[in-house]
Amino acid sequence: MVVNALVVILVTGLVLGSTSAIGQQKSLFESEPIPIVMGGYGPPSTSFSLGLKQIGDRLEEKFGDAVNVRYVYNVMDVGFSGGSDLKWLVETGILTLGYLTMADGVPELELAALPFLFPDGATARAAMDGKLGSAAALRIEAAGPYKVLGYFENGFRHVSNNVRPIQEPDDLKGLTIRILPVQARIFEALGATPHAISLLAAIDAIKEGTIDGQENPLANTVTYGIYPYQRFHTITNHSYLSRPIFVHRPSFEAWPEALQVEIEKAAKDAVILQRELHDQEERAAFKIIETAGGVIHQLTPEARAKFIQSAEPIYIEARTKYSNELLSLVSLL
Repeated sequence: MVVNALVVILVTGLVLGSTSAIGQQKSLFESEPIPIVMGGYGPPSTSFSLGLKQIGDRLEEKFGDAVNVRYVYNVMDVGFSGGSDLKWLVETGILTLGYLTMADGVPELELAALPFLFPDGATARAAMDGKLGSAAALRIEAAGPYKVLGYFENGFRHVSNNVRPIQEPDDLKGLTIRILPVQARIFEALGATPHAISLLAAIDAIKEGTIDGQENPLANTVTYGIYPYQRFHTITNHSYLSRPIFVHRPSFEAWPEALQVEIEKAAKDAVILQRELHDQEERAAFKIIETAGGVIHQLTPEARAKFIQSAEPIYIEARTKYSNELLSLVSLL
């Protein structure tokens, strides 16, 4: 029934997964607009959705009625998750293009998510736009029918909870925190109880008070309506995550070369826009949280050093888990 809900959104003048095979698309090039359906898991106002919109606008400006661009900005609105479901929607061709945090199961992105790896956003962005991002793209493309066009920025993550301020690592002891699976080890090391549950489930649990807190960029904490239920926020910058922009490869390869080239260029420009907007969202979210009565704590240099020290066992594990070739991409040799 949920799938039918999305199909109703997409079917009017658009293509479903069954029509994304190369042979079927070739006939569309000759007589009908090329359908391009882009989706994500945030409201239309987020930097990610605006990045998608910029890609679509660019294609429509270039190709006019030869393309039929549509959006499902938030697949969670029709009952899907923002994780494996969105990946499946692109894999099957129901969505042509999406973005998704893929830190788990992609070694290069697991490395990028190591706690306190990047000192600042400029360093992190350079890594994702360079050899590390290229290696991750190859890994993702080898695992399924995808082509990676670039990396939106989920950004640095911070901790919030509704129990007490987090000023030192010991303040996390005993707290139940919703995390992404890739963050489990650092929160275990800090003495918290990590819960790797879906975002939808986490939002409900936080509202009900069955878990104490979560870790996310400030913008996500505001976008998903979590901040009214979390009094204490700490700018930990404990991990940096990207969201690969990935297109259904059979559809992409069936397109005329001009369309392939243009969407790649459009995605690169959308990444620049999205990152700029993300910075603005973080500043705006800071003010929104404070205005709502939230307490935002900045770590002292001494406290941050203690957090970094807590992560050392994770780095020891990483040096035994990953190849020297991968470790060299993040200067961990």
